Amino acid sequence: MSEEIILKIDHLKQYFPVHKKDENGNPLFVKAVDDVSLDIKRGEVIGLVGESGSGKSTIAYSVIGMYRPTAGTLLFKGQDLNASGKRSLSMKKDMQIVFQDPGSSMNPHQTIKEILELPLKIHGICRTKEERFKKIKELLEMVELPESYMWKTPGAIGGGEKQMVAIARALACEPEFLILDEPTSSLDVSIQAKIINMLLRIRKERNLTYLFITHDLSLMRNIATRVAILYLGKVAEIAPAEEFFYRPEHPYTRMLISSIPVVSEEEEALKPDKIESRGEIPSPVNIPPGCSFHMRCPYAMDICSREDPVMFSVDEIHRVRCHLCEQNMAGRAGLTP
Repeated sequence: MSEEIILKIDHLKQYFPVHKKDENGNPLFVKAVDDVSLDIKRGEVIGLVGESGSGKSTIAYSVIGMYRPTAGTLLFKGQDLNASGKRSLSMKKDMQIVFQDPGSSMNPHQTIKEILELPLKIHGICRTKEERFKKIKELLEMVELPESYMWKTPGAIGGGEKQMVAIARALACEPEFLILDEPTSSLDVSIQAKIINMLLRIRKERNLTYLFITHDLSLMRNIATRVAILYLGKVAEIAPAEEFFYRPEHPYTRMLISSIPVVSEEEEALKPDKIESRGEIPSPVNIPPGCSFHMRCPYAMDICSREDPVMFSVDEIHRVRCHLCEQNMAGRAGLTP
C-alpha cells in the first residue's frame, strides 16, 4: 500500500436547512456531517461504518459531487474538488460510485450493452464500435457475467446481477478510486459473499482504492485496511482493522463490536464486554451539547455533557474522540487528566 494520500477530507461539514427556527429565531439545520476529517491512502480499503442517519452516505455524496459541502475541503490527488464549482471530466473519470440500489440508477429501457457503452463514449475510452463491443465483453467477464447478458435489460436480471452491472459500469471509466455505498446490503448472503470476493479481486488486479460504506461492522473484519466509526455526523474512532476489532477504545465502538453475532465460544471470548446503551439516538436537528453520545453512554462523566471531545491519538495509527478514553490514556501514562 502506498503512502500517497489519494483523498483528503478536511473538516467537512454538510448541513441541510429544515425551514424551521429555534426558540431564539435562528434557522435550524440537520447536521448530517459535522467536522469530519479523514485521509485515504492509495490502495487502501477504508470501511466507513455507522447506524442509519450517521452521515455515511452524505460523506460519499459530498465526495462524489452530488452535494456541495457547507464547509471544509475535499482534495483528490491534491486537487480541490470544489474549487471551481465544476469538476473536470478527467476528475469525474478517476472517481466513481456504486450505489446501494443499482436498479434505481439504470434506465430500464436500455440494454446492459447500452448502459456500459455510455461511459465509454462520454470519456472517449474506445473510439470505434468494435473497440467498445470488445471492452463491454471484458467488463462483463471481469464481474463474472456471461457475454449474453449485454442484450438483456435491467428488469430481466436479478438484484445481484444488477449490482455486478453497476460495478462494471463504474469500472468502465478505469477509475483510481471507487466509493461503494452499501453495495451488498439489499442482497442475500450467498450473493453478498460473491460480490465481496469479486471486489477484492478487482481491487488487487487494478490497484484500486475503496471507500466502503456499510452499517454491517462484521463485514469489515476481512475487507478493510482501516475502519472509521461514525456517530451523528462525527468520527468516533478510526484504526487499522485488526487493532480496531481487538482493541476498541470508544464506548460506542465497543458497544457495536460486542453485539456482532459469532458462532463459537472462542470468538465470543475475543469480544469486548457487552455494553448496554441508554436512551434513544438524538435528533440530528437538535444534537445535545457536549459529546453527542453522552446521553446513551453508561460511562458518561460531567464533562461529557458540557464539552465536545476532540480527536486524540492512542498511537500513531489509532485515533479516538472520547473524554473517558483521553483520561484513561493520561492515567496509563502517569499524567494528570
